[in-house]
Amino acid sequence: LQLQPGMAVADVGAGTGLYTLLFAPKVGTEGRVYGVEIAPKFVEHITKVAAERQLPQVVAQLCSERSIELPEASVDLVFVCDTYHHFEYPQATLASIHRALRSGGELVILDFIREPGVSREWILEHVRAGEAVVTQEVTAAGFTLVRREATPFLRENYVLRFVKS
Repeated sequence: LQLQPGMAVADVGAGTGLYTLLFAPKVGTEGRVYGVEIAPKFVEHITKVAAERQLPQVVAQLCSERSIELPEASVDLVFVCDTYHHFEYPQATLASIHRALRSGGELVILDFIREPGVSREWILEHVRAGEAVVTQEVTAAGFTLVRREATPFLRENYVLRFVKS
């Protein structure tokens, strides 16, 4: 993700905060990592663990099904790992991500490859949209696809990097 000290990052769909907590040392105490989550129990967990580990740069943020609930132009990068396919209202959620990103900010999406005849049955039944649909939805929301990242260690996933247009 090329995280640097002082950056502000949002981990959308943070769950237990695995990535949120890994990002914290990279941005340092002068940076900020928002662990954005729709489940209040996960928000509580991230808050508790960040306090225990003395990571003041971590802020757990409760979101809604339509918004990540972050202020306008508050983050440099939004990371969405295996969560995009859960977006029930992708255009509304993407609009809130677009608003939260600063000029030139990036959106990185890691999600499951969904291809009939290639993907496991669980993925085909569970994942709402494949890579082409995700790309179409994200570009329609005002982002430009920068590149598809190589993922040699992830056989069932892709990584797309977008920039705020």
